[in-house]
Amino acid sequence: MKKKWWHGKAAYQIYPKSFCDSNGDGIGDLKGIIGKLDYLKELGIDIVWISPIYQSPFVDQGYDISDYYALDPAFGTMEDMDLLLDEAKKRDIKIVMDLVVNHCSDQHEWFKKAAEDPYGKYGKYFYIMEGKDGGVPCNWRSYFGGSVWDKLPGHDHLYYLHMFAKEQPDLNWENKELREELYKMIRWWLEKGVAGFRLDAIINIKKDLRFQDFPADREDGMCAGTLMLQHAKGVHTFLQEMKEQAFAPYDAFTIGELFDFRQEEMERYIGEEGCFESIFDFAPHILGGSKNGWYDSKKVTPDEYKRAVFGSKQFSQDIGMMANIIENHDEPRGVSHYLPEGEVNETSKKMLGGLMMMAIGLPFLYQGQEIGMTNKTFTDIKEVDDISTLDEYHVALEQGLSKEEALKVISRMSRDNARTPMQWSDEPHGGFTKGKPWLRENENYREINVKEQENREDSVLSFYKAMLKLRKSQEYGEAIVYGRQTPWMEEKSNFVAFKRTGEEKTLLVMANYQKEAQKIQIAETIQKVVADNLRKVSDWGVNAPDQWKLAAGGNGWEILLKGYQFLVLEV
Repeated sequence: MKKKWWHGKAAYQIYPKSFCDSNGDGIGDLKGIIGKLDYLKELGIDIVWISPIYQSPFVDQGYDISDYYALDPAFGTMEDMDLLLDEAKKRDIKIVMDLVVNHCSDQHEWFKKAAEDPYGKYGKYFYIMEGKDGGVPCNWRSYFGGSVWDKLPGHDHLYYLHMFAKEQPDLNWENKELREELYKMIRWWLEKGVAGFRLDAIINIKKDLRFQDFPADREDGMCAGTLMLQHAKGVHTFLQEMKEQAFAPYDAFTIGELFDFRQEEMERYIGEEGCFESIFDFAPHILGGSKNGWYDSKKVTPDEYKRAVFGSKQFSQDIGMMANIIENHDEPRGVSHYLPEGEVNETSKKMLGGLMMMAIGLPFLYQGQEIGMTNKTFTDIKEVDDISTLDEYHVALEQGLSKEEALKVISRMSRDNARTPMQWSDEPHGGFTKGKPWLRENENYREINVKEQENREDSVLSFYKAMLKLRKSQEYGEAIVYGRQTPWMEEKSNFVAFKRTGEEKTLLVMANYQKEAQKIQIAETIQKVVADNLRKVSDWGVNAPDQWKLAAGGNGWEILLKGYQFLVLEV
């Protein structure tokens, strides 16, 4: 793997609407982010990705952009953006923006002009087609439910394609003129000083241009839009062109959101000549899912989690560095998703975070993860804002679930779990705002908040700070960033362990992924305890072989790992 400037860094995603509100209107903003840059620096963050702040009607929380060159007034002004870039630069923090170019908003001037003249210049910026047999052109289902086709405003016989919400028309990447418009916009932001982009839903930019029906996978007669992607060919041509014309001249950091790609294509995405610098490792995130909907999803087991992480690292680590995540703005809270119900506590939260931080890859924290924020319990569907959650609620009802059962399903899976306000303190609304928050906060903010954890050595926040410091340490940094990752005792159930073998140091990472204790035999010589989630961080680094029992016959060590204990040993 060719070494890059960002390999030893740590990244953090901000969902701006819910991060910090500076003016009391209930919506997080750029000035709020500026006020927390010192917090991020102290945490150990080098790269900050900010979810969309462009002008938008907010049908899909800013992922429906009506003007790529303007900021939405809810977040502030372009002067605020310039100040953020300046203040971040002073702290050696890179700002990465969201790049949403698969689709725009139906309020964008391009789409409005396309509706006025479907056969003119802007009509060619979108996929506009005649209907078939009195209905839509084909039977693809959108990611948010319903057909991907909707009638073009003012035209009964014409339909436009939208893979997401009907207010998010897909842009026609087959049109060179459109692509050049997008590249011009990307260069404009890079000139302004952003360090790069996270590319939203980027594999969707290439369509199966036959626009044909596929076998239905639900009673609605439609098929998942992802099926179309398996037949779409040539996305790399578009991505390489974008890299050459927009990203490469500025040495931009780019990270792709890719769910539907084939392993053999990894080289083309993040290899030495790949389209992106990195992509997110979503291997654990697709576990337990069902094509039928959230109501049919299954809880992820520790062994499934282990196999997913081990599998992705095995085929990716020789090619490039993926980004490790537990959660993001599109997922439920990781600790609620990957830990058994009733076993979510500070020890298990640290264990999950420790595994993410020690696996090979760029650690990418999501706001609130560093304090162990959890899912919220929704008591009424009226509390839900997310368009995808509302669709899944209705899908569950249609399948015969009661309102209470459907509410329980979406409480477990909703994207709104990650979008509740950041919990800064035990003050009203978690210290997020002086006003009424746009989305109701999680009731547990009085117990789980930054202020309570900041000066407590055994807190989740202190653990994350210590793990990030370890990643950048002179002693262990090379092994953690570049060391080969190899599974260890892979067949042991509810137990995740692997070695990170660097040029000079070898680390053994172990996690007891259950509440019951487990005995582990170690033949290797233990040099030092590098990290332990059951100890205060100031006690890390203490030589500890004398604390454990010599194995029978004096050959190695027998360690009793307590419930959810996480250890990093130098061996």
